[in-house]
Amino acid sequence: MSKTIAINAGSSSLKWQLYEMPEEVVIAKGLIERIGLSDSVSTVSFEGDKHVVVKDIHNHTEAVSILMNDLKSLKIIEHFSEISGTGHRVVAGGELFKSSVLITDEIAKQVEELSDLAPLHNPANVAGIHAFRALLPNATHVAVFDTAFHTTMPPVAFRYPVPNDYYEKYAVRKYGAHGTSHMYVAQKAAEYLGQAPESLKLITAHIGNGVSLTAVDGGKSVDTSMGFTPLAGVMMGTRTGELDASVIPHIMAKTGISDVAEVIDIFNKKSGLAGISEISSDMRDIIKGRAAGDAKATLAFDMFVNRIQKYIGQYLAVLNGADALIFTAGIGENSVEVRDAIVSGLSWFGLDIDESKNVVGADGVISTPNAKVKVLVIPTDEELVIVRDVDKFK
Repeated sequence: MSKTIAINAGSSSLKWQLYEMPEEVVIAKGLIERIGLSDSVSTVSFEGDKHVVVKDIHNHTEAVSILMNDLKSLKIIEHFSEISGTGHRVVAGGELFKSSVLITDEIAKQVEELSDLAPLHNPANVAGIHAFRALLPNATHVAVFDTAFHTTMPPVAFRYPVPNDYYEKYAVRKYGAHGTSHMYVAQKAAEYLGQAPESLKLITAHIGNGVSLTAVDGGKSVDTSMGFTPLAGVMMGTRTGELDASVIPHIMAKTGISDVAEVIDIFNKKSGLAGISEISSDMRDIIKGRAAGDAKATLAFDMFVNRIQKYIGQYLAVLNGADALIFTAGIGENSVEVRDAIVSGLSWFGLDIDESKNVVGADGVISTPNAKVKVLVIPTDEELVIVRDVDKFK
């Protein structure tokens, strides 16, 4: 038996889950938030208890050190050496990484060089990698790429209609994201439906603060909504999703913003549900505002649902029909209202939800027996995908 830790390092956070392998038993999990800000919060969940510490944590190196020391002080491990593997979620692997890889100095450098494709994520992913490699020099360190599942997309899906030079010289194309989640729920859907993945056409909807949809044909991604970066696709918590590129110079001219990076930052961090509702990026707050009659919250909700419905319609066309639609991630797994609103507008395509099954905590088929396209809720487990990949290299 050995212990493997799955790491998801964000720009100001570090989410982790420690497993006993190969039994795939979760020993402990936690989250460090507000890294680089005052009053950072470190939470460790272990044996039914939550241990919360508030203190200033200045960077990811310090966060990793605190995490590892917490594991020892709470008697979750006795020695750092008990952790024989770390798996790091990396958002952008570009065209370079088509599967998970053992991390070396060169690999870490290449991941950092791909930061243009995920400016909010890859730098943080690399910071986590360096910190764990320094503390656990004898462990197996593996990078697991969000984009890897989407490398099966054909050129007709991943190419942009721009001059060929932009693709051939600068790799301008669609890469997608959330690949580990889409892959996991597609495989679980096949199990739930009692069919081989190769025989199914699926639309997987990862709906959280970040949102992406994927058309999965025979177990392979053939199209996905996120693009060159995770900014593209549908409306999200703070991201615009799809937008006419001409909006950028127009905003710069009208506002006096001189740096295009500032506009992109606004599109990434101040738009989406937050920008339209002017309340919150959290769907729970949007739903409360909508119930109270707030017009901006109602518009934000309706726009969010509308964009997702449009992509489902696209992927029904891409796949020439589908066997099932799968909801996953924070909103997809937990919001009865969002699932109902999305599916109720797609009845012509043969989607129909059983209200008695569309409940909080749903897991499995929630469509009516007569639905032509089954609807499922499947909790995602990206961490399990990550630690399984680490074990392949041990």
